[in-house]
Amino acid sequence: MNALNAQLIVLAKAPVPGKVKTRLTPPFTPHEAAMLAESALADTLEAGASASFSRHILALADQWATPGALRAELPGRFEVIPQRGDGLDERIAAAFDDAYATLNAPIVLIGMDTPQVTPGLLETVAQPLTSGEADAVFGPATDGGFWLLGLRQPDAKLVHGVPMSQDHTGRVQLDRLRAAGLRIRQVPELLDVDTVQDAVQVAAQAPGSRFAATLSVLHPQPKPEMVSTGRHHQPAPAPAAVAG
Repeated sequence: MNALNAQLIVLAKAPVPGKVKTRLTPPFTPHEAAMLAESALADTLEAGASASFSRHILALADQWATPGALRAELPGRFEVIPQRGDGLDERIAAAFDDAYATLNAPIVLIGMDTPQVTPGLLETVAQPLTSGEADAVFGPATDGGFWLLGLRQPDAKLVHGVPMSQDHTGRVQLDRLRAAGLRIRQVPELLDVDTVQDAVQVAAQAPGSRFAATLSVLHPQPKPEMVSTGRHHQPAPAPAAVAG
C-alpha cells in the first residue's frame, strides 16, 4: 500500500514515575504506573510506525527526561518534537500547527492511552481526510473525552478553550468542530487507560501487546473487583456516518 498523504502525531508524556498515570497509584507504585505508561506508548508507536502515513511525529513532553530504554526502542520512522503550551488544549493545537508548518498534509493526532489501537484502524480513519470526504475525524473515548482528532487543515480556534480531562470534553470538542461548519467523520469509540479497571479491559482487548504483558507481570491474577463487566469496545475499523 502506498503511503497515505497524511501525518500521524502521537502526543505523549515521557514515562517518568510520579508524572504519568497517577490515577493508577494506588494500587500501583509510581514506578509501576510509569512501566505501564511506557508499554502503552511503545505499543502505540509500534502501531503508528506500521501504519502507512507519509510522516510520523512523536510530540513529547519532558522529552529530555525520557528513559533510555524508550529512546532505544523508538521506531525509526518517528521524528520527535517538543510539546508547546501550558494546558492540554494549547499543546494539542501547537502540535497540529508545528506539523502543518513543515508539511501541508492532513493530520491525525492520538495520545498514548490506547495501546489497543491497530495500524489498520489508523489508516482507515485517515482516509476520509486524504480523500477530501471529510474535514475532520473524531474518535470518542468511553470516559467522555476523545482518543483521536484529525484535521485536513489545523486551526487553533478549533481546540483552544476546550476543557480537557472532563467527562464532557468530547462533546465540547465535537460541538466546536460542528460550529465551524466542518464535515466530520466519527470513528470507533475506544477505551482510554486511566484506571485499573481500564487497564484490565484494554489488556484483554490486546492480549499480545506489551501493555498486556506488563500488566500480567504486575498483576498476574487481578482481583475480581478490579474487573469491570462493561462492554468491551473493539478497535476494529467500522463504517461510520458523517456527523454534523
